[in-house]
Amino acid sequence: MSLQQTLEQKPLFYASIDVKRMPNAYEIFKNHLKIPRVIHIVGTNGKGSTGRFLALMLKQAKRVVGHYTSPHIKEFNERFWLDGRLVNNKELELAHDRLKQIFPQDVLKSLSYFEYATFLAATVFEHCDEVILEAGLGGEWDATNVFPKKLSIITPIGLDHQSFLGNTIQEIASTKLRSMQTTTLINENQNPTVIQIAKDIAKEREISLVNVLEIIDARSMKEIEQYTKKHSYPDFLKENIMLSFGAARLLHVKPKISYLPPLDLRGRFEWIEKNVLLDCGHNEMAAKVLVNSLKEKRYDFIYNAYKDKDFKTVLKILKPKIDSLHVIPMGDENRASAQDEIVFFAKKNGIIVKKFDFTLNKEKKYVVFGSFGVIEAFLKGMYAQ
Repeated sequence: MSLQQTLEQKPLFYASIDVKRMPNAYEIFKNHLKIPRVIHIVGTNGKGSTGRFLALMLKQAKRVVGHYTSPHIKEFNERFWLDGRLVNNKELELAHDRLKQIFPQDVLKSLSYFEYATFLAATVFEHCDEVILEAGLGGEWDATNVFPKKLSIITPIGLDHQSFLGNTIQEIASTKLRSMQTTTLINENQNPTVIQIAKDIAKEREISLVNVLEIIDARSMKEIEQYTKKHSYPDFLKENIMLSFGAARLLHVKPKISYLPPLDLRGRFEWIEKNVLLDCGHNEMAAKVLVNSLKEKRYDFIYNAYKDKDFKTVLKILKPKIDSLHVIPMGDENRASAQDEIVFFAKKNGIIVKKFDFTLNKEKKYVVFGSFGVIEAFLKGMYAQ
C-alpha cells in the first residue's frame, strides 16, 4: 500500500487521544532507527515560524537540519523541511517503505495520521545533525514527545483545543509544559501563570529554565530589529526570531542575522499580493496579535472556522478592523465548519457579512485569516492554475 493510500485510511481527528499508542510504537521504532536528540517546540502559537527561523540559523552554521511542522496548507510534504528544501514525495515513499518493514501490520494500521507523519519525519531526518520537532497538540501526550530531547522551546501558550487540553490556562499550560525533560527556553511574552508553572516543573525536575532575555546581547538585539524591519515583520515574528536566536546560542551557534534569508513558511503574516495578507492564526491569542500588527484602519476579512473553535471571541477582537466579512467555504469533510453560525453572529453584532465569491477588488485590502483550512481553500480557489 502506498503512502497516500495509507494516509487516506487514517482519520485526521479523533474524539480522544490514546496516550499509550505512540510510546508503544516508539519502543519498536527505536530498535531499528535512531535520530539525534531533538529540539522540541511546544506552545499554542508561533511554533512553526520559531522552528523554521531556528532551522535557517542552524543551516547557516553548516549543520544539516530537519524541521517537522504541521499541519500543511496544500501538500503533505510541506511538513518536512530538510536542509533548506521540502522533502519530495519519492523520499517520503522510501521512508514509508522502511516503516512498513519496522512495524507489525496491526501497529502500522493503528497509528493516527499525525503519529505516522511523525515517524516519517524521524525516518527522513535520520542522518541530520539537528532535528526540530514541532508538537502538534498539547505536549505531554503529543506524538513528538516520545523522542529524547536536547532542548525544549516554549512559544506563547493560550486558549486553544480546549476539548482536548482543558478549559483554563492552568490546564492547558500544565499539559504542554509537562513535556519538559531537559534545558528549556522560554520568553517573557507569556501569561504569568504559564511562567510560574514552567518554573515549578523545572524546579521539580531539576532542569534549567532559561529566559531568552538572558541570552540576547544589545548588539544581537539590534541586528534582529534591523532584520525584522528589512522584511516588514510584525512584532510577534520578531519575538519568534528572538526565541530562535536564543535557542541557536544554547546550541552553540551564533547566527549572523543580517545574512539570514527570509522566512520560507506559508501563511505566517504573509503578503502574497500588495493587497492580500495570509495569516493562519485561528484563536483568541492570534486574533489579538493580528489586530496589533495591522497598520490600516479597516480591511475586508476572508474568514471561516470549525465548530470547535471560539469564533465569537475571535470576531469580537477583529471587529474594529473589519470593513466586511467574507465567509469562505471549507472543504474538510472530517470537521464541520461553523459557517452558518458565523454569518448569524456577525450580522447580530453589526458586521457586514457576505459569502466569499473568489473575486478580489484591487482597491481593497484583504486579510485571509483562520485555520490552515481557510488558507488552503483560498489558495486553491484563487490560484488553482
